[in-house]
Amino acid sequence: MYGCADPMKVENLRSPYVKTGELYYFARMIDKIRLHAGNLLPADYQQVLGLGFDGRTCRFLRVDYKEFSGRVLQGGTDEELLQWCFTRGRTPTDEEISMWNDWVRKKGWRDETSARLKKRLEESGFQDRADIETMFDYLDLDEGRDPRHRTWDYNGEHE
Repeated sequence: MYGCADPMKVENLRSPYVKTGELYYFARMIDKIRLHAGNLLPADYQQVLGLGFDGRTCRFLRVDYKEFSGRVLQGGTDEELLQWCFTRGRTPTDEEISMWNDWVRKKGWRDETSARLKKRLEESGFQDRADIETMFDYLDLDEGRDPRHRTWDYNGEHE
């Protein structure tokens, strides 16, 4: 991960493209919290827990990341945890969820994150992969899920 030419497959860490209640990334954030609690989350990932997409997701739902992490560790399905966020924070409208999904899955494509994405691709030895235009695609590629093999009904699991 991040600067390593060999893809890092992290067991039980889902793709950011996996949806919970039509919301991208939420399932991955839950996985990261659980893996961290079990000392199974690689150090590179630990450095950004609660930041980046984690922080943005929590702010979108208007829940505190630390409070949410505590709730995740109490147990529950992804859907139950999302309902907790809706109750504790806010329930976005269908239109807001659509806008969130469009923004989050395109992060890195022609925006302020493009330079960081280019740097990550170079550090990871993927500079020849012009098809990787978003951070979601980079995360999938870096973790051994090649986006070229994804269809849009893809559930984010490793083949």
